[in-house]
Amino acid sequence: MSTLNLYLNAPGGAAELLAHETATLTGQPLAALHVQRSGVALRADWDAVMRLNLHSRIAQRVLVQLGQAPYRSEDDVYAAAASVPWEDWFTPRHTIKVEVTAQRSPLRSVQFAALRVKDAVCDRLRQRCGARPSVDTARPDVRLHLHLQAEQLTLLLDTSGEPLFKRGWREDKGDAPLKETLAAAVLAATGYTAACASGDPPPLVDPFCGSGTLPIEAAQIALRMAPGRARRFAFERLLPHDAARWQALREAARAAERAWDGALGPLVWGSDVAFRMVDFARRNAARAGVADAVALRGGDALQRLPPTATPGLLVLNPPYGERIGAAGVAGALGADVFFERLAAQWKTHWGGWTAWILSADRDLPRRLRLQASRRIVLFNGPIECRLMRFDLQAKKAKND
Repeated sequence: MSTLNLYLNAPGGAAELLAHETATLTGQPLAALHVQRSGVALRADWDAVMRLNLHSRIAQRVLVQLGQAPYRSEDDVYAAAASVPWEDWFTPRHTIKVEVTAQRSPLRSVQFAALRVKDAVCDRLRQRCGARPSVDTARPDVRLHLHLQAEQLTLLLDTSGEPLFKRGWREDKGDAPLKETLAAAVLAATGYTAACASGDPPPLVDPFCGSGTLPIEAAQIALRMAPGRARRFAFERLLPHDAARWQALREAARAAERAWDGALGPLVWGSDVAFRMVDFARRNAARAGVADAVALRGGDALQRLPPTATPGLLVLNPPYGERIGAAGVAGALGADVFFERLAAQWKTHWGGWTAWILSADRDLPRRLRLQASRRIVLFNGPIECRLMRFDLQAKKAKND
């Protein structure tokens, strides 16, 4: 297939991180990518579509842009959709769903605009193929996206299907799980990678691991596991799909994985004050194929000691706001006292480590009584957070 216009959605604030990942996966120079506020646009072939779906840890979806046009009315929306050669992508036997997003659109009802796209698609396929596709809003074969701006519309075809944060291994989760794509963006920001001179990444510890998202993502990175290894994608149902090439890409990804012997000990550590969550994390880790590389246990973060003599990374998304009330000792002590004690524990036992904390609490450095050496804005859904870096220094002896 010829070169396509692709668009990759990013978690809020992670577009630059996604651009670097995309450049690595496609072999394109960073300058060839167009980094936008909510994602990354690029030109690439169908092979890249499959590779990005399989290997991108940060992208939310991989979309193919099929049409773009000015508009002022619903009739303009219909005309733009009717001009797209949908018959090149799917047949009347496929079920479809149209999803719409809008920014400053002049239309009174964006949902009616989505209905007009559906009408145009069905009318075109009826004219060219003799039948029209059915609509399935729950589990469609094909998802179409209409994006409306103030004067221009864009029509896109979703090649991912379920959003890419659904890796296929999370069946057990808590009340406020961190999405896998955001966890991957956090890890990318810390510089965590499997490509280290020693062969092993630095030790990584999450003392608030919940159902295990951060440790499991880190372990899969360390073992070079493709995030899409255990799931299916929408592009497998589209007409351009090359099953033989897709099988070759999957086999290459499996061959690149690093085998890990549990007797060597873990690469990543996680703990949580709620033993129920630790059980969830262990089951998730087993389904993700990283049980031997991750050590998960119950325990209070205020008593957690370094698992290795070699300093590494503390990466965590601690409870904040209303969540802290349900955080065991943290809820009992209150935020100020808890984080002050956590920082004291780190200064006493974790000197030389680097802590990366994702939090919506802008007062966190004050509560920790630590100076953040870096701050990165990331959004956890609609919640604006900061990923803050703290370089931990050992507590000085009183006679120093």
